[in-house]
Amino acid sequence: MKNLTELILKYETSGPRYTSYPTAPHFSSECDKQKLAKAAVDLNLPRSLYIHIPFCRTQCLFCGCSSSVCTDAKKADEYLSLIEEELRLWQNSGLKRCPLEQIHFGGGTPNFLLPEQISRLSEIIKSGFDISPNCEYSAELDPRTLTKEKVEAFAKIGVNRASIGVQDTNENVQKAIARIQPQKMNLQAFEWLREFGIKKINIDLMYGLPLQTPENFKNTIKDALQLKPDRIALFNYAHVPWMKAAQKALEKYPMPTGAEKVGLFGDAMEAFKDAGFEYIGLDHFALPQDELILARKSGTLQRNFQGYSTRAGLESFGLGLTSISQTKNTYRQNFKIYAEYEHSVKSSILPIERGIILSEEDELRREIIMDIMCLLKLDFKKFEEKHGFNFREKFQGAFPALLEMQKDGILEIGESAVEVSQTGRLFLRNIAMLFDGRLSDKFRYSKTL
Repeated sequence: MKNLTELILKYETSGPRYTSYPTAPHFSSECDKQKLAKAAVDLNLPRSLYIHIPFCRTQCLFCGCSSSVCTDAKKADEYLSLIEEELRLWQNSGLKRCPLEQIHFGGGTPNFLLPEQISRLSEIIKSGFDISPNCEYSAELDPRTLTKEKVEAFAKIGVNRASIGVQDTNENVQKAIARIQPQKMNLQAFEWLREFGIKKINIDLMYGLPLQTPENFKNTIKDALQLKPDRIALFNYAHVPWMKAAQKALEKYPMPTGAEKVGLFGDAMEAFKDAGFEYIGLDHFALPQDELILARKSGTLQRNFQGYSTRAGLESFGLGLTSISQTKNTYRQNFKIYAEYEHSVKSSILPIERGIILSEEDELRREIIMDIMCLLKLDFKKFEEKHGFNFREKFQGAFPALLEMQKDGILEIGESAVEVSQTGRLFLRNIAMLFDGRLSDKFRYSKTL
């Protein structure tokens, strides 16, 4: 079996992250929006709610999120009014009042909102939904603009999990990516969160950024562990300047090579393991008692546009600019340009920009890909009994590559299942691509490794 560096160099390619299947590039503005809306309102079961807050105080050069720089807090009041009106449009279209088992504020920067705006957002949610007593209620937070008062406001509305963007704690790296965030800011954010009872905290780190070296990244890892988070997401920096023009500015700095990135990830993985974290797969680590680990063991781990999440099977409902929603057989996305979203809502038209209605084949392949990504296993018999086909025959085209991966120790092929190895958890995207019936050279993806 090849060593890890050789394996990564062998399998490094471009491909989807599989936060959905079919993936977002396949969403179309030509999709029947009436059918998308009908699929959204026909359900009367618990849901997951996502609300996108698009504003950031400053532009981080590495960022690939849908956000815009804004310094006027009044803009958030206007935006909350649009979200309120969008929810009203959905209610007028037949949206039923249902319980929420998950709520997530993403961005952008949700703590761009002032305390009174956070409270207002909560009231908007309550006007259309019931919040389950055991709801996982989370928010992405930026320590640079977080205040004690904002933390208190989030806690008061029920937020019980926070996701903190750290990325890197080295001063030179921070200057290069235009995100100055000393470790003392991170420590202060954690202190405030825990003071107000928000004790479930995960952090985001990024490897492959300009000026990162094995030496300074080890210090970042040390700083990250000092915070004592429950989960860590270690993302591979996706350099996609054709999509995010601001990233072009980073090209003047030296960036880690492919082999050097392997070393950065390997060092982090070992440090996290020594600190008691388990490797879920791809880019996520969690402590043994964390819900993500328990969800994987119970088969309720899921993958959506926020990454790995608990409580598989929940349909997601998105509000706000660029938000993506999912039902059993559809995905839909709101307008990504603020003026278009605003115009649609003010014109009393649901702000759906594009979407896709899944075929039976799409649903089958989604189930296969999500089992790979979340369960680390493909049970042939499960699919054969459920769908009435011979798995090896239907997907015979995938087996030569699977056999090669078996030789490399990435997975094990048994009589009735494929199981991903510990090493193979790094290659989940590569395995999933073998079952993707929609891969196309016309789309540009980030590197899988």
